[in-house]
Amino acid sequence: ISPGAKMGCFSFIKVVMILFNLAIFLGGGTFLGVGIWVTVDEDSFLNIFGTLSPHVMHVANVGYLIIVIGAILLVIGFLGCYGAQKESKCLLITFFSVVLVIFIAEIAAAVMALVYTGLAEMLLSGVLTPLLKEKYGVDERFTENWNLTMEEVHCCGVSNYTDFNDTQWVIKHETYPAPCLVGGLLPLAHPHLCGCLLQGCFDKIVEEIRTHAGVLGGVAAGIAALEIVPMVLAMYLYCHLDQK
Repeated sequence: ISPGAKMGCFSFIKVVMILFNLAIFLGGGTFLGVGIWVTVDEDSFLNIFGTLSPHVMHVANVGYLIIVIGAILLVIGFLGCYGAQKESKCLLITFFSVVLVIFIAEIAAAVMALVYTGLAEMLLSGVLTPLLKEKYGVDERFTENWNLTMEEVHCCGVSNYTDFNDTQWVIKHETYPAPCLVGGLLPLAHPHLCGCLLQGCFDKIVEEIRTHAGVLGGVAAGIAALEIVPMVLAMYLYCHLDQK
């Protein structure tokens, strides 16, 4: 290949790298802005997107998650875009390393989810049940979010209705939460007619995830592919800078 062709290829890869990471940077800025908005002015967000509000669970926590994702995308986009523009080997290898760490972490999480699903379920259930017993009926936001979750998913508790035993809600109202009741009965007086007919939310959500495993797997594969592309571009530029 002639030097001119090599130079043309290098310039093309550089432009693609800059545009790709510029899009990531702008996306990160958008995520960061939305995350801050959701966290600081939740009521305004829900007023505008009111039709989505029944499906928005733990909206403040979602806001913090969006902020973290936005910040990560901003850093990645900046490293990739600026590194390619300045033809900096240091920034390019840093960009490659950061994306590689994220990629490996995602692969590890996927493997853990497949191999240790039972263990993960047990650990999560062990965390969620005590939290439910401690906060349900005490923390108003926590209680409202759980009620929304149970109504939308048609489930009761983490494992079943007995997760609400000894909660402040049951002690105060002498009944289980409304989403767990069947036919308006008082399950404390008639435990065999209560929400034990409803599946626990944890099992129901895991069941839904397994049902849509193909879609989730496709999305995960798409994300992985989008991560591999900039890594290849960054490494190409890094290796060919000295030959430029």
